[in-house]
Amino acid sequence: MAGVNRTNGGVNLPALRSHNTALVLDLLRGAGAGGISRLELADRTGLTPQAVSKITARLREEGLAAEAGHRASTGGKRRTVLRLVPGAGHAVGVHLDRDALRTVLVDLAGTVVRERRAELDLGAGAEAVVAAVGGETEVLVAGVRGGDGERPGDAGALPALLGVGVALPGPLDHTRGMLHRVTGFPEWDGFPLRDALARRLGVPVAVDKDTNAAALGLAVAGERGSFAYLHLGTGLGAGLVIGGAVHRGVRTGAGEFGHQVVQLDGPPCGCGDRGCVEALCLAAVARGDLTEAARVLGIAAGNLVALLDIDLVLLGGRTVTAAPDAFLRGVETVLAERARRTGEGPVPVRAAADEVAEGAAQLVLAPLFGRADA
Repeated sequence: MAGVNRTNGGVNLPALRSHNTALVLDLLRGAGAGGISRLELADRTGLTPQAVSKITARLREEGLAAEAGHRASTGGKRRTVLRLVPGAGHAVGVHLDRDALRTVLVDLAGTVVRERRAELDLGAGAEAVVAAVGGETEVLVAGVRGGDGERPGDAGALPALLGVGVALPGPLDHTRGMLHRVTGFPEWDGFPLRDALARRLGVPVAVDKDTNAAALGLAVAGERGSFAYLHLGTGLGAGLVIGGAVHRGVRTGAGEFGHQVVQLDGPPCGCGDRGCVEALCLAAVARGDLTEAARVLGIAAGNLVALLDIDLVLLGGRTVTAAPDAFLRGVETVLAERARRTGEGPVPVRAAADEVAEGAAQLVLAPLFGRADA
């Protein structure tokens, strides 16, 4: 899945039926509970009314769309309004961190229906981690109660599960779902995580870096333009959205933000280099010097702004969430100083919700709405 771009109009060709259906589904989702009429769908997609009628009839047959009442017309009969049926399909999003596991069950509208949290050691080995992710996912989908982190909800029939998206630290091969030498965990090098989980769960699985998944979730939720999502937790990485599309690079290597060297004679980093931003930031956090951690993060963010000329910097991750004001203030200060030197306007900095698991679910859902390239 290479981003969140989609074309603006439909094409009346049978070969592109899925493309046109995605356009209609995306508009139904955006309309919310209030719904949207067939005439409006035709106008906004560029499809003929006949094509829209065929698509919406099929979506109703499949349970993905339903009538939401009528709208007054300026002439003739009232227009029937259609809406998306959020519960017609679900995806599981998995945030696989170095020491924790969070899973969410998300409906078609992107709403979290249930969630679970568990401790996890990424260094426990592939077999143990796959078993943990599989077990948590199965419990989540079945609606079994008992997890402290699970939201209340009715444990009814199994929801229609479209797939599972997994987000975890990189580097990795997003296309093949295969891990590379995850920093600090060399034993994962070459492990086919996607295929192993697909065999365990019996549904499609998508795998991506945690930062890319979070950036995708933010873009789907409405963040526009070009931005960087900087995630500081047990490690440090970036998710890049350029012109509305998640930028992964040819080898899913884009966004290895934490391993840019900013101090040539600095402390060793788990990646094998010295003076990396991640090593400096985490060391400052460990000794309680959040001002220094934020300053280093700001310097690295300034490098990114200079390189990519982005519109916005978003900060997230558990370390930022624990002290958002300190990190926002520190990064803003460095970027403001840079703007004064260059004569440019300062790039805004905002905190972002730590919703990596929700973004992972969008690895599955976004293509359904034409918002990602699978």
